Amino acid sequence: MAVYRIVELGDPVLREKARPVPEINSSILKLLDNLADTLYAAKGVGLAAPQIGVSKRVIVIDCGEGLLEVINPEAVSLKGEDTCTEGCLSIPGVVGEVKRAAQVVFSGLNRKGEGIRITASGQAARALQHETDHLDGILFIDKASKLIDSDS
Repeated sequence: MAVYRIVELGDPVLREKARPVPEINSSILKLLDNLADTLYAAKGVGLAAPQIGVSKRVIVIDCGEGLLEVINPEAVSLKGEDTCTEGCLSIPGVVGEVKRAAQVVFSGLNRKGEGIRITASGQAARALQHETDHLDGILFIDKASKLIDSDS
């Protein structure tokens, strides 16, 4: 498909609440493919549609166990606490300590429009929360207890 430019901090789309996807059509399928291509080209773990300038509630994640595509993701359950270092493709050169839920359950739709339920912990739980935050205009720097310049 296509590799898109990842928008960076300062672009207004990163602070918008993304619009829900009312139906799965060819443009949404193309968006999923383009998000995956862009994610892999950037060697990232997760990517949300707003990060390529598209204000839709669509995310892709790959923590090394294969691609997870979620349309209209919603947190169903958040349990426990885990603080870890996070970065973001839209904020290059910066990492921060972010507290998130340790175990999560998310619901959403897959590319076929079928309802899915994802139970995750560890890096996958963190990625689901991070990418879903993007859909609400929230960046990891908003939640970080400490920021570090990773380029130094």
